[in-house]
Amino acid sequence: MIMMILMVIAIVLVTIGVVMLVDKFLPQKMKPIVSIVFVLLSILFAYLIYQSINAPIVFKEIKEKRFAKAINNLKDIRRSQEAHKSVKGQYTSSFDQLVKFVENGKYTITQQRDSSFMRLDKAYGITVQVDTILIDTLGQVAVIDSLFKKDTRYKTMMNVPGAANGEKFTMKADIIDKGGYKVPVFEAKVDKKVILYDQPKDLQSRENAQIGVDEVNGKFITVGSLTQVSTSGNWPPIYDRKGDQ
Repeated sequence: MIMMILMVIAIVLVTIGVVMLVDKFLPQKMKPIVSIVFVLLSILFAYLIYQSINAPIVFKEIKEKRFAKAINNLKDIRRSQEAHKSVKGQYTSSFDQLVKFVENGKYTITQQRDSSFMRLDKAYGITVQVDTILIDTLGQVAVIDSLFKKDTRYKTMMNVPGAANGEKFTMKADIIDKGGYKVPVFEAKVDKKVILYDQPKDLQSRENAQIGVDEVNGKFITVGSLTQVSTSGNWPPIYDRKGDQ
C-alpha cells in the first residue's frame, strides 16, 4: 500500500513538471490541449498502477473465501468416506453410493471386556487359566446422526461451491499394495481453475505455482491420496482454523 501511494505521488509530480514545461515552451494555442492529454494520461497510469497493486490483494481475498467453502465440502467427503470404510471395509468411488450410505448406514457399537477361563493343559495334565477379551455388541447408531445430525449438506457435498457450470469434485477409490498388504485408499479433488474461473489468468497461473506452508500448493485442492495411505488434505492449517463444520 505504501509503495502504491509513493508511485501515485511520483506520477502526479511528474505530471506537474511536464505541465510546467509545456506552459513554458509550447505555443499558447497548444497548451490547453497538451495539458489535458497529459492530465488524462497521468490519471490512466495512476489507475493502472493502482490496479496492478490492488488486484493481487483482491484476488487473495476472493481465493481464500472460495477455497474455504470448497475445503469444507472436502472435509465432509472425507468424514463420509472414513465412515464408509469403517462399516464396509473400503472406500467408494461413487457419490451416489456415498450419499445413500450416509442416509442408511449404521455403526455397530461394541464393548471390549477382559475375561478368563480354565483349560486343561493335556501336555502337563494340569488346569491353567487362559486370559481373553470378549467383545459385546451394544447396539447400532445411524451414520447420519453421528456425522451430520439434522444437517442435509451431505446431499450436496459433491458440488464445487460457486462453480460456474455446476462442476463436481472428482473422486476415486482404489486398493493399493503397501508392504505386501492390500490397503484401501481414496482421493477427492478439484482443479483450482474451476473455483477461480473468473479471476485474471496471470494470477491463476501464479496461484498454481504456489509453494509454501500457508498455501494450497499445486493445481488442485485435494483430500486423500491414491498412492499413499492418507486421508489428509493439501491445505494449510489456516483453513481448519477458519471453521471446520
